[in-house]
Amino acid sequence: MPLTVAEKRAAFRALHASGCFVLPNPWDIGGVRRLEKLGFQALASTSAGIAWSLGRADNELPRDVVLDHLRMLCAATDLPVNADFEDGFAVAPDEVAANVKLAIDAGVAGLSIEDRDGNGLHSLSLAAARIRSSRAAIDAAGPEAMLVARCEGFLLGQPDLDATIARLVAYADAGADVLYAPGVTDPAAIARIVRAVAPNPVNVLLMNPRMRVADLAAIGVRRVSTGGALAAAAWRGFDAAARQLLDDGTLPPRG
Repeated sequence: MPLTVAEKRAAFRALHASGCFVLPNPWDIGGVRRLEKLGFQALASTSAGIAWSLGRADNELPRDVVLDHLRMLCAATDLPVNADFEDGFAVAPDEVAANVKLAIDAGVAGLSIEDRDGNGLHSLSLAAARIRSSRAAIDAAGPEAMLVARCEGFLLGQPDLDATIARLVAYADAGADVLYAPGVTDPAAIARIVRAVAPNPVNVLLMNPRMRVADLAAIGVRRVSTGGALAAAAWRGFDAAARQLLDDGTLPPRG
């Protein structure tokens, strides 16, 4: 019998209590089923992965397409699904909250909200207010679900660790369960983030082959995600096979 949404959310919250787990990011039902069969304990959506599969760039899909995608992923698995909910598809805190409720209604076990404002960052006060309103929406619609607050500074070319930590601390104070600064790769910097927001768990994005889950776990990271990396790897394989077909008239081995 399929697990209920409440059971998925309880399992997801329990994963954050101790240790470190890997949160891979599929973008279709086939990927969901493969990752579930491999033994992963939870999954997350990827805005880049679904956008690329629809011939679009990351952050180009409208809210309702993303919500339909989340419903599909959640219905396809007994694993908890964390939503890459981008910037909440709004600026004003009350509008973000309304969209967060829609994501909660889609059955997600958690969701992330970015502080990105186009190519820059929202002011700290507005960004914190957006997290606070998201927290209120979750508490009203699905209190077991987890709220992840993302600081996008490093991805946007603003690698100021002190400013990033100040934002993450503010987001924790505003009600975020998990803190996340994608783009931070230096172990010492990650360790500073872990200490600054403790006891809240920290998510780290695997950005390069030098980053290892075991090393991140050793410095206190609670969960590790892949973002669009699995989708990028799949497209690289597709491109290589297509190029071989075009140039040589052959295909790589199936297995």
